[in-house]
Amino acid sequence: MAGTHPYARELGDFLRARRNRLRPQDVGLEPGGRRRVTGLRREELALLAGLSTDYYQRMEQGRDLRPSDDVLDAIAGALELDDSERRHLFTLARAARRPAPARVHREPETVPAGTRRMLRVLATPAVVLGRHLDVLAWNDLAEALLGDPRDYPPDQLNMLMLLFDDSRTRERQCPDWEQQALDYIGMMRAAVATDPTHPRATAVVGELSIRSADFRRLWARHDVRVSVSGTKTFRVPEVGDIVLHWDTYPLPGAAGPMMLVFTADEGSPDADRLALLASLHASRDTSR
Repeated sequence: MAGTHPYARELGDFLRARRNRLRPQDVGLEPGGRRRVTGLRREELALLAGLSTDYYQRMEQGRDLRPSDDVLDAIAGALELDDSERRHLFTLARAARRPAPARVHREPETVPAGTRRMLRVLATPAVVLGRHLDVLAWNDLAEALLGDPRDYPPDQLNMLMLLFDDSRTRERQCPDWEQQALDYIGMMRAAVATDPTHPRATAVVGELSIRSADFRRLWARHDVRVSVSGTKTFRVPEVGDIVLHWDTYPLPGAAGPMMLVFTADEGSPDADRLALLASLHASRDTSR
């Protein structure tokens, strides 16, 4: 389907992934005889949404359609989308209605001076991520926790790439590794929805798709996140496991970069281990 609108392709892929997630019994349908697919058939989804099978199939194929908001509402209901997924569906469909721009002007991502000052004074690990999860800035505590970002080539300094780095597979032993991967992938999906042909997104997703079966499996789920929070277990040889909360905060101004901040519960053993790690890191710095 060369020449297909890039947003229409993303829309079709998203619809297919969400349809395959549902089983007939989930939506009150009888499974029937032998089925070649684990999820709903296209005709079943079209029936639930009140659409013709041909029309819905054309949407999944990324063909040149302009679905109305009423049609999108019906599809969102049939697919049982949550609020984030529904917004994602509308974002893709409304963008697909517009002619694809011949050339997109993309400004380089920068970190404001005020944000860099904030990083320096924060008494907890924090990094600034670009919209495609490139690491743009960090503070000393983040370096103590995550390692020195300067040890990586600039094109590999990306949270998704680091998460799927084969040399860091010990981190995958953490019980929350896959959830963390899904969260980052969901944020990348949200970024792709705003600009599916961005060369950085193409480079990161393309490289990871080639080298990681885990990434291919999780990327195919088409989960989407805008900004998220959660917990992550860090395995730090010097101090032991540290469980930290993490939250993302969009930076003021143009959409794109965000701050990722890791915090420990006050007075907890994790806070003590984080403080010890900070002290050890500071001691190494002063001894150099």
